[in-house]
Amino acid sequence: MQEFRAASHRWGRITLGLAILISFAMPLYISFVMGFHPGFSLILNSFLAYAAVVAIVWFLEPIMYFPVLGVSGTYVAFFTGNISNMCLPAVASCQEAVGVKAGTDEGEIIGTLGISAASLVNKIILIPVILAGLWLLTVIPESVQEVFPFVLPAIFGAVLAQFSGKFPLYGVLALGVGILVNMSPLPLFTKNILCIVILVAIMLTVNKMKNKEA
Repeated sequence: MQEFRAASHRWGRITLGLAILISFAMPLYISFVMGFHPGFSLILNSFLAYAAVVAIVWFLEPIMYFPVLGVSGTYVAFFTGNISNMCLPAVASCQEAVGVKAGTDEGEIIGTLGISAASLVNKIILIPVILAGLWLLTVIPESVQEVFPFVLPAIFGAVLAQFSGKFPLYGVLALGVGILVNMSPLPLFTKNILCIVILVAIMLTVNKMKNKEA
């Protein structure tokens, strides 16, 4: 398993590095080849404005998802995207179907296979949907489109229910802490990190108490 994880780190860094370079290729071409560079001051100001809102997520997401995705699953998930609404549910479903636990070697392998299959199916479906996207929006009734904002919360709720079935105490604690923190007047990014810190601290304390009793 150590060899597998070492290979995951090696190829994960290579593929994500290439993906970053490819992502920058088009802006660099438009800026320096076609001559439409907007100026570094505008780029920096735009970056800082965006980072002020979402920068905390760049640090939180790997921490939040790693215990479930594992080493290889994390690389694949961050390469393919759609982590919360596709990769995480795919991992949970596959681990549930096979009967393995998250955080184990078996769970990591099964989760990686699940993410890979879900990503492949997603791309096969996504390409024609993108090509016909504008037409689909004109066909889908407005009453159905009004439901779209509730899709992601529904997915998170389903994943919470699935994991809570295995660890009922943690599920109740996560739900309670999440409700209390989100009712507070704190900024959104503070709420996210506060939920994680509180839950991790509580779960570590509960595990220590269980080990002492055992």
